[in-house]
Amino acid sequence: MDIIHYLQVQSPIESVFQTISTPRGMVKWWPLQASGHSELGAILTLDFGPGYHWQAQVTQMVPPTEFELTLIKADSDWQDNTVGFQLNSMKDGTNVRFYNRGWKEANDHFCISNYCWAMYLRLMKRYVEHGEVVEYSDRLNV
Repeated sequence: MDIIHYLQVQSPIESVFQTISTPRGMVKWWPLQASGHSELGAILTLDFGPGYHWQAQVTQMVPPTEFELTLIKADSDWQDNTVGFQLNSMKDGTNVRFYNRGWKEANDHFCISNYCWAMYLRLMKRYVEHGEVVEYSDRLNV
């Protein structure tokens, strides 16, 4: 089972790539904290709060068009999932194709995560386009 989203961001591809592929960019829209190096094969630590300290390996890195993580330490539903982005420049910004592949079943967690990804991607778009950062605790409420 896969989660797929497509959106357009009114910003240059390089800005979008930095926001989705670096710990400094990620914390503006997705995890509470992130650390590590954004390079092929590297391990990133993603902190979503107490009990949710995950790790992901960079399994695809083609600046500025492709970035993918494979979750190597996560909840059982997320374990070994891939989360990735394919970016294409367009006249007024960037086309973003997002995927979260590897779900074993369309359970409640899958459905909730699909919704959450839409919300997080909207926050990424708002950050890249307008510099807007929403506090972590409010990210799924805006």
